[in-house]
Amino acid sequence: MAKKLIEISHVNKTYRDKTRGDTVALDDVSLDIFENEFVCVVGPSGCGKTTLLNIIAGLERFDSGSVSMNGAPVVGPGPDRGVIFQQYALFPWMTVKKNIEYGMKYKKVRRPAGEIDPKTNAPREKTEYTKLTKEEKRALSEKYIKMVNLQGFENAYPKQLSGGMKQRVAIARGYAVAPDVLLMDEPFGALDAQTRAQLQEDLLVTWQEEKKTCFFITHDVEEAVLLATKIVIMSARPGKVMEIVDVNLPYPRNQATKLLPEFVEMKNRIWNTVYQMYLEVRK
Repeated sequence: MAKKLIEISHVNKTYRDKTRGDTVALDDVSLDIFENEFVCVVGPSGCGKTTLLNIIAGLERFDSGSVSMNGAPVVGPGPDRGVIFQQYALFPWMTVKKNIEYGMKYKKVRRPAGEIDPKTNAPREKTEYTKLTKEEKRALSEKYIKMVNLQGFENAYPKQLSGGMKQRVAIARGYAVAPDVLLMDEPFGALDAQTRAQLQEDLLVTWQEEKKTCFFITHDVEEAVLLATKIVIMSARPGKVMEIVDVNLPYPRNQATKLLPEFVEMKNRIWNTVYQMYLEVRK
């Protein structure tokens, strides 16, 4: 049985504003996320999707309930959670390679006792956790540059890249720090249709290779069905978990998967559910 990675239990979150009054973003939300899952979250605008992601990331506090990661309470950001936003958040003065390596700045790795310490050229007397060496960071950045198909652009700056290429850098940086889970907030939302389709396929290939747990927010139901092992449908504000749908379509998946009758049926059913909630909100 897969290991439970994240446990969200009865979480509530209200935004308080003296002018506009209180806004309940999340109402008694409970959700379990397991190792190697690809979880997509869909729902009407304002249903608390991003709020939930920020709470898991430790970027936002909640009013009541509990959130744990690997059995430990989430009290703030941590290296076990990598966050990729819709906006690329790259450092414009750094090259592709340096942007990816920056995420490894504080990453530490286990050095077992008996391993040769390159500084002393002698076996380590005890197990230690030390930062990555320059050589290790270089090797990892090369690995993930290749993974996102950016060979030849290692020394390019963000201003020299297209939107899709920038997002590839952000994804590579997210993977390079080796988090237990990648939290992705509409990472393809600002891209054109062709670039979005290509990055969807690239992400699927990467996920199958790395088996990294993904928590992915999207407004696009079709995208969710293509990517996910499990889709969480959230209700209109206040956000609640309305339904969890297991996506049993086989991997590998690609754009041709969208033509399968079972894909179309699932997409239409989820879309109708979300759209009916949207219509209720408009009344």
